[in-house]
Amino acid sequence: MTHEVVQKVESMGLRLADAADETERLGKLSDESVAVIREAGVMRMLAPKEYGGFEAHPVEFAEAVMAVARNCGSTGWVCGVGGVHPWEMALCDRRVQEEVWGENPDTWIASPYMAGGIAVPTDGGYILNGHWQFSSGTDHCDWIFLGAMVGDADGNPLMPPKVLHVILPRKDYTIVDDSWKVFGLCGTGSKDIRVTDAFIPTYRTIDANEVAEGEIAAERAGRTQTLYRLPFWAMFPLGITASVIGTTEGLLQRVYNYQASRTNASGVKVKEDPYTLSALSEAAAEISASRTQLLDGISRAYDLADSGKPITFEHRALIRRNQVSCAWRAVGAADQIFARAGGSALRLDNPMQRFWRDARAGLHHAIHVPGPTYHTTALTEMGVEPTPAQRVLI
Repeated sequence: MTHEVVQKVESMGLRLADAADETERLGKLSDESVAVIREAGVMRMLAPKEYGGFEAHPVEFAEAVMAVARNCGSTGWVCGVGGVHPWEMALCDRRVQEEVWGENPDTWIASPYMAGGIAVPTDGGYILNGHWQFSSGTDHCDWIFLGAMVGDADGNPLMPPKVLHVILPRKDYTIVDDSWKVFGLCGTGSKDIRVTDAFIPTYRTIDANEVAEGEIAAERAGRTQTLYRLPFWAMFPLGITASVIGTTEGLLQRVYNYQASRTNASGVKVKEDPYTLSALSEAAAEISASRTQLLDGISRAYDLADSGKPITFEHRALIRRNQVSCAWRAVGAADQIFARAGGSALRLDNPMQRFWRDARAGLHHAIHVPGPTYHTTALTEMGVEPTPAQRVLI
């Protein structure tokens, strides 16, 4: 049965589609886009039930993100990134959960997790300084997760490095306006963040390695639900890749609608052109396979956790390999159908070009860089132990 949030998103899809141009023009989500996401409850899908969340299966969350992205790639991206943050917040100290959700369970949380700052230990916590890029949806968020390396008294990173995810309220960081001028995913508002001498209480931090392992963080947080025992590098990429695949689905849908009545430059009706029709079907099959592969990976991880079996590094590597692959496969298919859509597809008043730009831009996120993940997965499959550096992002 389709999750109620997915049903709501689908029923309000036209509102998202109508607001997409404004979202792109503003360089952040429009008020209407934000209203739809709040009404549907997308950002609460992975939140714990005691704070008004759904504790949904991650497949259902991915399906909701794809449903959003089919109508607006930027809004889907913000949901894919921001929608995972409540999942991690559920693994944090209960004091910070109460601070974030106590008065408003629909409080949105931003990131990024890149270790762009140094956290120097002090009495009761850390002093944080740093500069981070790519904080998607940040204008609509009241709290933020930031990646930071623990430093010494002089502000130099400790060696071997220790990475924390630190949590700050909106008053303790600065959003750098006018720092998001891009070619695709323009409406995500993925602006820069600056922090200067912010005090972070220890309870507002979580060890990045513990979250990566999944079960360790869940045990510390007293979470026994299967959802919260999954590894970070299976969950965080899920939402991002889901948004990319959903965006390609949105492009495919609009190409079908457009090509049905189009006559190409040779005077041939596209519906009578076997070459274009064959390319459309081949691309549609690739996008469908990408969706299936993405959902299969997180389903396998969930089933392992649910049965009490460990999710090994090899499992995680295979999930990441396939997740990266399906993103590239879907966007490659989008390239093929967009290239056959004619010159009018390039016009700025034609939404097809926006979907194509957003899908292309989505491949530039670090979790979609294929080389290191493919390299490490191949080593793991050969029985070769990867180095610590090769385990990053897996």
